[in-house]
Amino acid sequence: MSDSTNVIVERVIDHSAAEIFECLSNPENHARLDGSGMVRGDYKTDRIQQVGDVFTMDMYAEAMGGEYRTDNHVTGFVDDKLLAWKTAPAGTEPPGWEWVWELTPEGPDSTRVRLTYDWSAVDKKLREKLSFPVVLEKQLADTLGNLAAAVAG
Repeated sequence: MSDSTNVIVERVIDHSAAEIFECLSNPENHARLDGSGMVRGDYKTDRIQQVGDVFTMDMYAEAMGGEYRTDNHVTGFVDDKLLAWKTAPAGTEPPGWEWVWELTPEGPDSTRVRLTYDWSAVDKKLREKLSFPVVLEKQLADTLGNLAAAVAG
């Protein structure tokens, strides 16, 4: 599902919210979860523990001139329920796009995972320059598939 300022995908994963959150809150896992192919690896980051944490990722995208690095500023954190961050080129303040992961238990070993990619707070000129969405709905759906595979082991 998407509109002009966000893309939202959902999937039920047959694992507990705690197991899924454990995987998501470790930036070392993000490259293997990423369905866009842009995330290349974690850059010396500890596990995400609270709002205000910043984790850094090595990235690659032709539109960004090849290799680059991002700082991801954690904006939402509730154990086993919510993890959100705003992404920015390393060393800069976030220009407004946000990634939001919401986990809703559907039983002891089943969790509805909702991933929202929201760029509603991005300045109109930057939106046009970067041609949002940068990451497509299918790529986000692939990310949820990769998450399901990662927590399965």
